[in-house]
Formats: sequence, structure tokens, C-alpha cells
Amino acid sequence: MASGLEDVKEALKAISLGQSKLLSAVETVSQRVAELEKASEQDRRRPSLTGTDSSKRAMTPLAGGFTPSPSTVMPAEAGTQPAPTSSASAFSSRVVLTTYPRQLGINPLPLNWGAEDPLERGPVAVSRSPSTIGRRNAIGAHGGSYSIYYALALASRELKADHKPDFTNTEPAVNIGPFPGWAGEKKIVAMDPWGHMVPWIYKDFIEKEDVDLRPTIAITKAHMKLPELEESVKLGRLVPDGKVCLNAAGELAVTKFAVEPVWYLPGVAERFGIDEGTLRRSLFEHTGGMYPECNGSDVFCSDICTCRPYLIFGIEEAVKEAQNGGSGVVIYFRKEGRALVVYNARKRGQDLASDYFKRTENIAGVKDMRFQALMPDILHWLGITKIDRMLSMSNMKHDAIVSQGIPIHERVELPESWIPADSRVEIDAKINAGYFTTGHRMTEEELKSVQGRIWEEGKGLTRDNSIDH
Repeated sequence: MASGLEDVKEALKAISLGQSKLLSAVETVSQRVAELEKASEQDRRRPSLTGTDSSKRAMTPLAGGFTPSPSTVMPAEAGTQPAPTSSASAFSSRVVLTTYPRQLGINPLPLNWGAEDPLERGPVAVSRSPSTIGRRNAIGAHGGSYSIYYALALASRELKADHKPDFTNTEPAVNIGPFPGWAGEKKIVAMDPWGHMVPWIYKDFIEKEDVDLRPTIAITKAHMKLPELEESVKLGRLVPDGKVCLNAAGELAVTKFAVEPVWYLPGVAERFGIDEGTLRRSLFEHTGGMYPECNGSDVFCSDICTCRPYLIFGIEEAVKEAQNGGSGVVIYFRKEGRALVVYNARKRGQDLASDYFKRTENIAGVKDMRFQALMPDILHWLGITKIDRMLSMSNMKHDAIVSQGIPIHERVELPESWIPADSRVEIDAKINAGYFTTGHRMTEEELKSVQGRIWEEGKGLTRDNSIDH
């Protein structure tokens, strides 16, 4: 009986090995087919230079008769441009949802969650890039709910699948930890405590093993203004000290943290009192195999961009429109096209308007991932057939709405008095790139004279809460 059982085990092992080899072979063939299809597609789409001025084809007139040159045009918005001559996919014919440790060629990076030493703990690898998919030790995607825009960028070929971020000058604005609570498998189970230091702690993995590892926490600095705080100063509840509360307006010097979820599933399951297998199955079945908002300005009032001022201005104008018997509508999309670490890179450099889009593209891979192609749907749902006054300078939003057959009769730009000094870098760069304005549109040379507020490198917290110089 024992001998028969061993024979069955050996047979099952042989079948498993055979399946792994077959899957590996199929994947290799699929990848080769995809490469050939891509090469063929590139050959078909290679433009002819004879009798054609490609720069003229790229130019799109904007409102007011302004026609940008090819060097100032923002990336074509996915979904609002004519379809390519061929719809051949850049993906292989085989869908890969995840990988398994026993698959041939699969060698996950070791991960010892809870280890005190980050190198002993190991990095969390989730990227699906060609150099990393065989080394993954986690499932899911970077960016949480915003990962859908990453997928759209790849599908629309706005972003290269092998793009790796340039994290130059994006180190955290202040030092945080490590603290005792970072060690152990139970205290931290829903985020990576080392997530803000990934590109630097795991530099050898990235460079020597060609693994795509990314931060899951961003730490940056800003000034925050809330009208309620000015009232607090007037009433004496807050006293300006020039360091934390900066002035009588209640302006605050703050450090901001943006945290991306990283779940250690055994720990998460334990906290909810369920077994890990049930949790894994539920996550997979109900999230499809994975687990425009400017939160920093709209909610926390950072002055590095014009998002909140435009939001408040829009609300005021919408109220006036309703008071005049019309319909005042504010539509707020929760999507972000940049990351806080971009601001770190800007502030550690010269923070010039001429470099605004370059620093974003170095890190994100594209200038702006806030695709607007789906945005007009809500207008259709509301029954809006025309817009009398549109309070947005965005050419991408304008073009998306108009392409859906909704005319815009008047475009209203943000008044100069509403623009914070530190956000001139953003707004002047965007106007140069195509944003609507009735005023002056700076040249590339003029943008070099527009500079934001530069940091004085701060001090951070250490394990014993002392000041780290």
C-alpha cells in the first residue's frame, strides 16, 4: 500500500513538472510572437518623410487662434485622438494574472516580514515589468485605486512597459524612524514601514538584479493655509511662532505623508479573525486579482499648485450662477497624475517652470496621467448639452468635452489674485503647454525666470525622537 502511494506521489510530481515546463514554453513562444507582432506593427506605422510635413500634422489649433508648436504641445489625450491605423496589442496572447513559486523560471525575492533589519526583511516586489515579474513576491499593483490609470497609460501606449522611474532628488523631505514598532509580524500589517526608503535601501537589488522596486510612501513638506486657522489666531487659540504657525494668517509649515497600502496577508487575516486562505480567495475573486483629485491642495491646502484656489473660485461662481437663475455645477474627479516625490525633486533642484513637466515625466514616465476621455460622461448623465461658462483652463478637459458634442461658449481662467506665489511654476508651465489664457503666454526662455520657493533642508525624527541633524 505504501509503495503504491509513493508511486502516485511520484506520478503527480512528474505531471506538475511537465505542466510547469509546458507553461514556461507557452510563455516563451507567446513573448516571441508578441515581439514579432510589435516589430511588424512598427514597420507598418513607420512614417514616410516624402512630401509630408509631420510637424504640421501634429499642430492642433486652440481657442483664441493660438497654435502651439510641436515642442509645446502636451501629450495627446488617450481616447480623444483618431484611432491608430492598426489595433494590434502590445501584450502577449497569454494572460498572466500571477506567478507561482514552483513555476519554471520563477524565483521570488526572499521576504521575511517583520524583520528588524530592512535588508533581512527584503523588498516588496510587485511590478509586472519583464525584468521583475519572475522575482515578484507580492500580488497587486502600485498606486492603489489609481493603478487603473497606469493600466490605461500602458494600453494606450502613452507609457512604455519597461519604464523605470528616475528617483533622483526624491528622497523623503524629513527622516522618519526606524522605530521599535516597525519590527515584528503583528504591529504593522497594512503598510510597508520601509516604503519611503525603497529606492535607496534596496539600491543593489534595483541596479545589480535589474528589479523594478518603487516607494509606497511619499514624505514631503509644504505650507498649509486654512481660513479657519486665521480665525483661530484672531481668537487667540493659536499663537504664531514663526516656525510651526508662521504668521497671523494661520499659515502652517507641515510635513505630508502619502501612504500606499501594502498588506501582509497573514497579519491582516489574523486581525479580522479569519483564515488566510479565505482572505486570499475573497481578495482575488472580488477585486479581479489585485487589491481628478489633487488631495494635497484641495483638502490639505498646499500652495504649490492652483487646484484648491480654482476649486473655491469655481464654487463661488457656481453659487452666483445659481442665484442668477442658471445651473451652477461643480464636478470633482478623484484622480491624481503626479506624486508627492515629484515635489521633492523640484524643491531640491531650482524648481523652474521650464523644468516642470520634465521632472514629472522622469518619475512617472508621462507628463500627465489624468486622462480626460471618460470625464464628459457625467455631463451627458446630467443632461447638459452646452456649457455657457467653463471655469477650467485645461485644454485636455476642453477638448474632451467638445469632442463629445458639448459646446463651450466661454472659458474663464483663474484670476491672478487667486494664484499663490509658489504655484506660478505650475500655472505658467501649463499655460505655455496649452492651457487657456487671455493674458501673456510665456516662451520657453521666459519660463526659466519663474522659480518656486526653495527648501531649507529640515530636520527629522529618529528612533528616540531626538533631532537628527
